[in-house]
Amino acid sequence: MKNKKFTTLIMSAAVGAMSTGLVHADQLDVEKDSLKFGFIKLTDCAPLVIAKEKGFFQAEGLQVEVVAQPNWKTLLDNVISGDLDGAHMLSGQPIAATIGFGTKAHIVTSYTMDLNGNAITVSNDIWSKMQENDPKLDSPTPPHPITADSLVPVVEEILERGEKLQLGMVFPTSTHNYELRYWLASAGINPGMYTKSDTGGRTRAQVELSVTPPPMMPATLESGNIQGYCVGEPWNQQAVAKGIGVPVTTNYDIWKNNPEKVFGVSKKWADENPKTNIAVTKALIMAGKWLDETDADGKLVNREEAARILAKSNYVGADYDVIKNSMTGFFMFQKTDKREMPDFNVFFKHHCTYPWYSDGVWFLTQMRRWGQISDAKNKDWYIKTAKEVYKPEVYIAAAKLLLEEGKITEADVPWETDGFKPVTKDFIDGLEYNGKEPVKYLNSHKIGNKDPE
Repeated sequence: MKNKKFTTLIMSAAVGAMSTGLVHADQLDVEKDSLKFGFIKLTDCAPLVIAKEKGFFQAEGLQVEVVAQPNWKTLLDNVISGDLDGAHMLSGQPIAATIGFGTKAHIVTSYTMDLNGNAITVSNDIWSKMQENDPKLDSPTPPHPITADSLVPVVEEILERGEKLQLGMVFPTSTHNYELRYWLASAGINPGMYTKSDTGGRTRAQVELSVTPPPMMPATLESGNIQGYCVGEPWNQQAVAKGIGVPVTTNYDIWKNNPEKVFGVSKKWADENPKTNIAVTKALIMAGKWLDETDADGKLVNREEAARILAKSNYVGADYDVIKNSMTGFFMFQKTDKREMPDFNVFFKHHCTYPWYSDGVWFLTQMRRWGQISDAKNKDWYIKTAKEVYKPEVYIAAAKLLLEEGKITEADVPWETDGFKPVTKDFIDGLEYNGKEPVKYLNSHKIGNKDPE
C-alpha cells in the first residue's frame, strides 16, 4: 500500500479523527450523526440492516433509522429530496439518475452492497413447456445453467396467437431488467428496445417486460398476469415454497459475481458530509465482513442470525425458512433440486464492496445496448461517467481507518487497483467483457444497438 494512493479526503478525515474531539478513538467527528436510510424488502438490504442491528453504525457514532420504501422510484426521490440521507439502491440507479434517464440527479456511491442474489423464475406451465422442448430439463435435478433456448418455441407460439409472453422485472434501470434481457437475448429472443418515444422499451419486442415491485412478484405470477420474472430474494424461493413457479437460472450463471446493489447518496449530501460518508462506509464494510464471516471449514457462521433479523416485519418480512434458503449458501430451484451455492449472496469477499469503475461501465453499456442512452458514445465517455458516480476514494479512506484500527487486513482491500476488474468471459453466452473497451463489448452482442468504435 502506497501513501500516494490516499487522497486529500483521507488525510483530512484522519486529521479530523485525531484532532476534533471524538466520542472514542475510532470515531470520526461527523458532520451529521442522526441519519435515515431507505431500503426495499429484499435480502440484499442486509448490510444496512446488520450495520444497525449489530451496532456497526453506533460504533461510528451514528444513530441510524432504517426505513422500508414502497418502490425504487419513491426511494430515489426521497434521497434526492433529502427525506432520506442515503439508501440501498439498484446498481443502475445512481448511474441512470446522473445521466438523466428518468429522474435527473447526481447520485454517487462509495460502497457496493453485494454480488449476485437474483434469479429468473417462470410459471409451472411455462416450465412444463420448456421441459417438452428440451428433454434434459424433464428431471428432478436438470443440468445447469439453463439457457433461454427452450423458451424460444414458447415465445414463438404465443406470438403466433397475436400475444406476447409477459415477464416482470423490478425497475427499468435495475440489474434485473438487464439480466432478464441478457438471458433472453443470448438465446435470440428480442426483449425490446427503448426509444425516445417508447419509454417502456417494447419496440420490436418478442416478449413484454413490465415493472412489478419485488414483494408482489409471486402474487402477480400466481394470478396469471405475468408468466415469469427476474427478482432478488426471497421472492424466487417464495415461488418454490408456494409451488407456483420454478427458478430456472440465477444471475450468478448469467454473469458470475455481478454487482447487485449499491449504497447511494446525493452528491450534494456527500459534499456536505464527507466525514459522515466515510463513517457510514466504515460501518457498512464491517457489516459486510460480519455477513461473510466463516469458520475453519468455510461455513458461513452468521447467516442464520442474519436471516432471523431480516425476517422481522420491519425489514424483509418473509418467512425465516424462505430467507434462510439462499442466505446460508444454498438455492432451491425446485423442491427436488436444492443446490449448494456458497456465492449466491456475497457481501464482503472477492473485494465485492469496493466501488469498481468497470461495474458502472457495464451498466452504461446495457443502457446504450437497449436504447435508454439514445445516442452513440465513445469509450472515454463511459469511463468518465462511471468515475462521476463511483467514488473509491471514499471507500479507501474508510478502509484505511479500519486497517489502522485492526478491524480489517491488508488483503481485504484492493489498494493498488486502477478501478477496473480483470477482463472476464464469465457470462452465460461466453462473451468477453473489458471495462476499458465498452464500445467493443457493446458491439459483440447480436441483439441491441451497435456504435462506431
